[in-house]
Amino acid sequence: MDDIMHSRPIVKYENGSLTSVEDTIASETALTVQVNNEEFATMVCTPTHLEELVIGFLASEGLILTPDDIASLSIDNGKGFAYVALKNKKISSAHFSTKRVIGSCCGKSRQFYFQNDVKTSKTITTKTVITPQQCIQLMSRMQESSSDFKKTGGLHNTALCTTEQIVLSRSDIGRHNALDKLYGYCLTHNVTLRDKVIAFSGRISSEVLLKVSKIGSGIILSKSAPTSLAIDLAHDLGITAVGFIRGNRFNVYSHPERIEGCKKQ
Repeated sequence: MDDIMHSRPIVKYENGSLTSVEDTIASETALTVQVNNEEFATMVCTPTHLEELVIGFLASEGLILTPDDIASLSIDNGKGFAYVALKNKKISSAHFSTKRVIGSCCGKSRQFYFQNDVKTSKTITTKTVITPQQCIQLMSRMQESSSDFKKTGGLHNTALCTTEQIVLSRSDIGRHNALDKLYGYCLTHNVTLRDKVIAFSGRISSEVLLKVSKIGSGIILSKSAPTSLAIDLAHDLGITAVGFIRGNRFNVYSHPERIEGCKKQ
């Protein structure tokens, strides 16, 4: 087994019978991120693509704009630590308060839970348009390619896509972590994001919607539902949220003008 999964003995009940078998289980570990010798956060995650995870997380939290802001980054898998030194030595965890803030962007309903969300969320103005069939096909391809989920049943999957194909996919036990891994890869490899689509396996919560905004994509596709606050944020941040993509149907919750054949509301 690789780092994303382990084998464990279990007892399986099926059709009236109990059987001892080996099962495939999703891996889970804690990763503590130290920034400029201060403990910044501890993430519970799947131990793969950890450098991407840390870079994407630091960018989404507003500590860095690009990987060039990092002087050094090392991962100690044995101890579960990521050690980050920023070129700006004055940055500390004290700069990033968890105080809840309710903003009033454009006099609308935008609400932020944390101060750094105010600084790092982006309003998206992409002109990318996707067809209904492309929405369905991208979701289907993401699910078909998610072999780790099929084996474990315990991972969230996300994929960075063009309107026609999957460019990159990542998995993690945490849905936010999966998005941060995508973001970290894109920052490290200078991937253009404004014309990209994100396909996602989980519910579109307000936190997920904010992650998509920070990444810079204007369209998110999901097989699950959004929350009410996520829809409000999607309207305000210019993001097209498409949910319940199942079979040959889906719902468009915000900015339908990016779905071919839909009119702007």
